[in-house]
Amino acid sequence: MAAFTIYPAIDIRGGKCVRLLQGDYTKETVYGDSPVEMAALFAEQGAEWIHMVDLDGAKEGKRVNDRFVVEAAKQLPVKVQIGGGIRTEDDIVYYLENGVARVILGSAAIARPSFVKEMLKKYGERIAIGIDAKDGFVATEGWLHTSNVKATDLGKELAEAGAQTFIFTDIATDGMLSGPNIQEAVEMARATGKDVIASGGVRSLADLVSLQNHVGDGVAGAIVGKALYTKQFTVAEALKVVQGE
Repeated sequence: MAAFTIYPAIDIRGGKCVRLLQGDYTKETVYGDSPVEMAALFAEQGAEWIHMVDLDGAKEGKRVNDRFVVEAAKQLPVKVQIGGGIRTEDDIVYYLENGVARVILGSAAIARPSFVKEMLKKYGERIAIGIDAKDGFVATEGWLHTSNVKATDLGKELAEAGAQTFIFTDIATDGMLSGPNIQEAVEMARATGKDVIASGGVRSLADLVSLQNHVGDGVAGAIVGKALYTKQFTVAEALKVVQGE
């Protein structure tokens, strides 16, 4: 069976580790004062990747909490992927030159598709495409707007432009501990023929197993946030389950 990767999530707002309910900035819970310490904890438990999001950056359209991301990427024995507030090639270069393994382009995929395609051509697999969907349609700008573009159509178009990795979030499930939307993650993987990392709703080790059962369809990993912070399970326990130990 192909590898299935666990991505512990660290969402940064005002320099702290937070979680939002369904992307709502007014429904925030703070889980830690130091994103880097949180990343170190996940690394100690065996995480190979850390998924970081600059929430302030996503809202303001520019890098805001980047120093924490760079610190984690440079100091810890993990690979870091970052999304939020990445709007220019300078942003991409800044992160890649400072030790970040993969940069996620999200809202730009709708707002500036030609830019995203150009970046895919230039930086290849170091660019991941973040597609956030609401009822099957792409949501943008920190989920404040829903477009009229079907998520799978955008995925197909960008796969043809060279995207190798997609991060698919079903907004309805994010931060809700309600179970992931496996069907839509699988649809995205089948539509694109590429790796899809499922994000949103993971609440139990059983959810991870259910997602991993679709590795053959292209579901290559899961981003886990709230379940870790509310101690439903640890990174170490998640890794044991997906590694079949």
